[in-house]
This record gives sequence, structure tokens and C-alpha cells, in this order.
Amino acid sequence: MIGLLIVSHSTRLAEGVQEFVGQIGGDQIPIAAAGGASDGSLGTSVERILAGLEQLRAADGILALVDLGSAVMSVETALEHFSGPPVQISNAPLVEGAYLAAVEASNAEATLEQVAVAALQARELMKVYE
Repeated sequence: MIGLLIVSHSTRLAEGVQEFVGQIGGDQIPIAAAGGASDGSLGTSVERILAGLEQLRAADGILALVDLGSAVMSVETALEHFSGPPVQISNAPLVEGAYLAAVEASNAEATLEQVAVAALQARELMKVYE
């Protein structure tokens, strides 16, 4: 089983994406939210990211979905202090990527690579057809 780590500069945004994609697989997909700075303001927190990674420790792999580039740096820093299942940082858009990742991860036999590829497909989604 592949876990999803939602990393955002906003606590509410991370928790909202977690709630949204959590409805796809119910309790079958482990999803952790790591949003906001340590003091609750906008930003990212290595400590919150590490706590999210720890929540997902039992997964076979973890796909980290981020909102902005600086969140990537925070995840990379957290990974320097984490020894658990493999973690891949996704370049997918946060909401759509998390949704497609959750759909793929709902297949218990999906690999981290398959879930990561599914998330990246969100970059090709058309929302408005003219």
C-alpha cells in the first residue's frame, strides 16, 4: 500500500486536500497532511512533514505532493532525518495530482512508481474546453 503525504504552506489547504482525496478510498489509503509553519502561520515545517512521514511509516512507499517549490526543499530536508519506506516527491499539481494518486493507490497492489505516474497525469487534464 502506498501512502500520500500532502504538503502545503497552509494547514487548512493540506487538511482540505487530505479530506477530499480521503473520500476516494476511505480508510484504505493512508494519507497525512503536513501544512503550515510550526506556529500555524503560512509556511512549511520540517517537523510537521516528519510527523506526517511517521504517520505513513507502515506504507510500502510514500508519494509527497506539494503546493509550491519551497515545500520541496522542506520535504527534502525532512527526508535527511527519515529512515523509512521510500519517498518520492511529485511534480504534479497538488489537488488534481493527489486525486489521481489516490485513485491509483486504492489498488492495494499499486507500486510507488505507478502512483507517481498517475499523479503526473494531472498535468495533462483539461478543465476548460473551448
